Order: sequence, then structure tokens, then C-alpha cells
Amino acid sequence: MVNTTLHYFYDPLCGWCYAASPLLQAAAALPGLNLALHAGGMMSGSRRQAVTPALRDYVMPHDQRIASITGLLFGDAYFDGLLRDGSAIFDSTPPIAAILAAEKLGLAALAMLSALQRAHYQRGLRIADTLVLQMIAQEQGLDPAGFAVELERQLSLAELHIQDSRHLMQQYGMQGFPSLLLERDGQLQRVDVSPWLGQPQAFTAALQGVLGSGEATEASLCTADGCGLPG
Repeated sequence: MVNTTLHYFYDPLCGWCYAASPLLQAAAALPGLNLALHAGGMMSGSRRQAVTPALRDYVMPHDQRIASITGLLFGDAYFDGLLRDGSAIFDSTPPIAAILAAEKLGLAALAMLSALQRAHYQRGLRIADTLVLQMIAQEQGLDPAGFAVELERQLSLAELHIQDSRHLMQQYGMQGFPSLLLERDGQLQRVDVSPWLGQPQAFTAALQGVLGSGEATEASLCTADGCGLPG
């Protein structure tokens, strides 16, 4: 897999991206395959949302479906804590900035994303809060002072990153998250995630098959502005 990069278009608050996390972790372990993360800001800027009963009622069926398909944990602190906390705000920009900051400081972006997803869905933490992000970074072994400085810098750059991600998505006809583009020797093709949810080993086998055959398709479970429930 010389000169091969898997481009992952995601959002840290996208439940189906959490569902896909074991697939990406398995792909990242393939020798010779580079992984590049592109955050789309599903709940950034004007799309930020306060936690309300309506939001809880909307996301719960998705989360329950994800749990049944993948076996991933959704903690009581999330279902009965965070999703009932009317003072909480879901904002993608701070965790995106935290991922960018962690990557600048030498931690793999996927590792920070996975830590944030666990903090959100399992621990029910507010991953838009600076102190929470600093705590998670420290848990991942990053220097607290260095991370605080880099996080502040990346908060000022995150919107440009989101715009670049959305431009690439539009350019290659991707409708939402999670989406994958496989780049080999300058050629890009889309890869479908949805058939492989809950099957990371089968996904990596299929990915290796795609690398051999050159055939791939793509389908998204979340649009750029929200998530849909697959049939």
C-alpha cells in the first residue's frame, strides 16, 4: 500500500462516527496505510444545539441502534446524565480544535477522537468545555500547559479546517458522515462504511480487497447537518 491514504470525514458528535470508530482503528493498524482526518463541523457555529428533551428523543433511537449493531457502550452518565442536562451545549468546534491540537503535539488524531467519543458517549462529559478537553488530553499523555496553548491556537483555526473539509466533501460528492476517500498515487475513490459496522476485521479485509480491485462505493449515515437512521 505504497502512497496510500484513507481520508476520514467525521464529526466528533456524530453517533454513526462513533459506530465506525472500531473500523477506523482497525484500518489504522494496516501496514502502509496512512490515515487523514477531516472534521466537518456538524454542530458548529449556527448548528450548535442546546440539549433539550426533543434532542434527546431524536438521538436516542440512533444511539440504541448503534449499540445493537456494534456492541459499543453508551453509559448511563450519557443517557441519563448528559442527555438530560438542559444547560449543556453540543458544539463540534472545541473538540475538533482539541483533535487538531493533539495531532500538532504528536498524538494521533484518531486516538484523540476516540478518547473524546468515549468521554461523550460513555462518560457523559461535556466535550465542548475547555477544562474537559484539557483533562482528556492529559489522560492521553499530553502536557497540560502545552496543550492549553495549542488548543487556543487551533480554536482560531478550526473554522478554516471545517471549511476545507466541507469543500472536499462537496468536490467528491460526499453527503455527510462518516465518509471515506481512499487515495492511491493521487487517485481518489469513495469507500462505503455502512455494511461493515460492527465488523472491523471484515472491514479491513474488504479494504484490502478494494486496494487490490480498485472498486469501491460510498454511503453516509449522517448528513453535514445531522444524522439519519438506516433501515
